Amino acid sequence: MSDRGEGLAQQRLAKLERLRDRGIEPYPPRYRRTHTNQEAVALFTEQAKEEANIGEVSVAGRITSSRDMGKATFLDLRDGSGKIQLYLRSDQVSKEIYDLLKDIDLGDFIGARGKLFRTRTGEVTVHVHEIVLLAKSLRPPPEKWHGLIDVEKRYRQRYLDLISSEEVRNIFRVRSRVIAAIRHFLDERDFMEVETPILLPVAAGAMAKPFITHHEALDQDLYLRIATELHLKRLIIGGIDKVYEIGRVFRNEGISTKHNPEFTTLESYEAYADYNDVMTMVENMVAHIAHEVAGTLKMPLGEDVIDFTPPWRRAYLRDEIKAKSGIDFEDYQDADSLKRAMQDKGIEVEPNASRGRLIDKLLSTFVEPTLIQPTFLMDYPVDMSPLAKRKADNPRFVERFEGFAGGMEIANAFTELNDPLDQQERFMEQERLRSQLGDEETERMDEDFLVALEHGMPPTGGLGMGVDRLVMLLTNQKSIREVILFPQLRSR
Repeated sequence: MSDRGEGLAQQRLAKLERLRDRGIEPYPPRYRRTHTNQEAVALFTEQAKEEANIGEVSVAGRITSSRDMGKATFLDLRDGSGKIQLYLRSDQVSKEIYDLLKDIDLGDFIGARGKLFRTRTGEVTVHVHEIVLLAKSLRPPPEKWHGLIDVEKRYRQRYLDLISSEEVRNIFRVRSRVIAAIRHFLDERDFMEVETPILLPVAAGAMAKPFITHHEALDQDLYLRIATELHLKRLIIGGIDKVYEIGRVFRNEGISTKHNPEFTTLESYEAYADYNDVMTMVENMVAHIAHEVAGTLKMPLGEDVIDFTPPWRRAYLRDEIKAKSGIDFEDYQDADSLKRAMQDKGIEVEPNASRGRLIDKLLSTFVEPTLIQPTFLMDYPVDMSPLAKRKADNPRFVERFEGFAGGMEIANAFTELNDPLDQQERFMEQERLRSQLGDEETERMDEDFLVALEHGMPPTGGLGMGVDRLVMLLTNQKSIREVILFPQLRSR
């Protein structure tokens, strides 16, 4: 803390001691308020409209502003619902209460009781006759009450960011409503919400590098899940025909404006559906969410306006990559030839990249940034999709789509592979690639899942959606760190 900050903190400690010397408990265990700040304002508005007697209220919150007018003091009090103004006059409260103001600072929590009225400037205010200190703040608040400038500090001390910025608080209100809207949409369609394990003996279900830990009692290495997919499919096998989970997954990958090592996903699985059904569900669900949280399907994102109105544009992955990069990956049936074609166009590639990873590089470099309006890219090579069902008319491709908006992927879905023999061959190929190329982000063999699959899984449509990225789109944010309360940061 700066010298100035240390000095202010010492002043607050001295005030704390003075309060205790006067017999005032600076951290009482409870306070009974009658109304939130928003409720108090609404009560006055309603009573004034009906010309009813304006009653007293007890409100509570953090002091965010103080204005001394000689014999009168105005305070701004903020709780989770909003702000209300307090008004105290020295000749209308006890000397003990007015003297208490001398030891109250910005950032302190207080309770206040009084009658509601409207000032000459039109602001609903509590004419206070009683205040109670509820929590003494020993550190001064951010100098910029209307938003911290230090981005690192905003993320590392998110509570200060929330204290000082209504805009930031609103982002996380929207996030909460997005998750509630997802649940409402799926619950209304008879999906069942479940919880699946986070600690796993095999980190399978996605092409990502996992985090590893060790369980002492079992003396066994375990992994943080990278996806919820394989456990949710087990539930489809078990006879739960519509199932979903909203939860954290963990991937030991880089950090960027679109990536955080832990993030929130929605995964859903529906028996007797395919990827076309899931496509329709996704565009309708996102439209439902946008309407619920914003009242519109047209959302600003930077200089663009994204229109989530269904139906979304549909295009084939192969066509889009060929049009944007000039490379038709079907002309190159192995990694080496595709790598040379990419290098001829000046594209940097990893030396040991598989063919699937090279195609993904073409997608992320040339196509993804151009997909501002909601778009489904359909039909991916089997190289990129070890858990998806092959297309009947072209077994080199699978029934898979990814949904994009704002230049980033927000959804990934398959007609799920339910042939246990084909699935085993795919797992073995992924293991071969890991061994040959040293690629830790290949899919992993999960033998227990194969046993489950051998018991029979019906045709199924599966979905994975990035909740954080969807919130980015609905709150006009360019970085995933803005929509995760406590993003991962480097240790100091």
